Amino acid sequence: MTEPADTDATAAAGGRLLENIMYFARVLRAAGLPVGPGRVLDSLAAVQAVGLSRRDDLYWTLHALYVTHPRQREIFDQAFHIFWRNPKLLEQMMWMLTPELKIPPSEMDKNTVPQRLAEALFPNKSSKPAPQAEEPEEEYRATLTWSDRERLMDMDFDSMSSEEMRAAQQVIARMKLATKPLKVRRYQPSANGNLIDKRASMRACLRQPDVMPLLSSRQRTRPPVLVTLCDISGSMSQYSRMILHFLHAVTSARDKVHSFVFGTRLTNITRHLRYRDVDLALAKVSEDVNDWNGGTRIGPCIEQFNRQWSRRVLSQGAVVILISDGLDRDGADGLADQMKRLGHSCRRLIWLNPLLRYQAYEPRTIGAKAILPWVDDFRSIHNLNSMADLAGALSQPDSQSDAGIRDWHSRLREIDDVA
Repeated sequence: MTEPADTDATAAAGGRLLENIMYFARVLRAAGLPVGPGRVLDSLAAVQAVGLSRRDDLYWTLHALYVTHPRQREIFDQAFHIFWRNPKLLEQMMWMLTPELKIPPSEMDKNTVPQRLAEALFPNKSSKPAPQAEEPEEEYRATLTWSDRERLMDMDFDSMSSEEMRAAQQVIARMKLATKPLKVRRYQPSANGNLIDKRASMRACLRQPDVMPLLSSRQRTRPPVLVTLCDISGSMSQYSRMILHFLHAVTSARDKVHSFVFGTRLTNITRHLRYRDVDLALAKVSEDVNDWNGGTRIGPCIEQFNRQWSRRVLSQGAVVILISDGLDRDGADGLADQMKRLGHSCRRLIWLNPLLRYQAYEPRTIGAKAILPWVDDFRSIHNLNSMADLAGALSQPDSQSDAGIRDWHSRLREIDDVA
């Protein structure tokens, strides 16, 4: 039989257990997971039903209730192992005598823990203030603001905190992707045209027989069709969301933009990015895409695009932007043939690889060796400056990017010769 004093102590300790679960849920909510009071109550009942005989039981019980999307697994896993890392904690919880858990920041590994998770665990111990996104007209009046903006432009997306990511998203929303216009066969009247419009001049002469004015015309231009293929596999998880913000800004600013994402399968997200609200657009994309943070099958996905979509969207001198790190779980089976077909079907094929942020990067993977020979330009996309450089490169003549890709092709041949 249990004495009344023991019952009171257990009840009091149960309150501490509830406080610890509530504190852990608060950490997850601050890190971006949608954990509400209802799930906290459900998790407490589930923990009491499952028991605390093993650490894995606690992990998977809370995982089943708090994780609702594959993208949330990494944050939950790291938060759990940081929060419950005390080896004697589970034994204490079994006796329901756990005090409130507080881990000093010195025990955290800053090289492996995302900064937004560290801020969620220790909100009052931020190491540096988050940069504020300034309006263009204020950049020239506030001298101290430019350094923060310049640092934000150079910062890797992988190392940004939550505040820095929000500031970067505001900068991305104002970006414009100006591509070099294409000349079409039709002509239009122009006062400064370099060709004589004979038909218009004859019609003007019929209206005024005494005078025959020479009217000029010029060749019409239009922006090319833009097609983007974005990798959303696990190796690209730190960059895919920021890239989707960039694609939303591009889609909102111009017509004839077709966007696709791929991991293990290809998904057309063009109609979702047409929403003006970027949060609503990304929510629609998340509902429609089921292979976030998984493996990568670049070859079958490019094959599916070539078979189902190339005739529909690759017309009128389309520019294709492939965003991927080139890591393929299938060993790049058939990727070279599909990239060859894709490169011959468009006017220009650009490969954006976040691994180019490393100066010592070499195209030694099987996927990189299959993709690189068929691209017209090879660039990095890991920060805001790389996105701005892409916008500038697309507005330049194609010949200016030939020298850079020739260097990569020669480097690839040297690697093949050594192998």
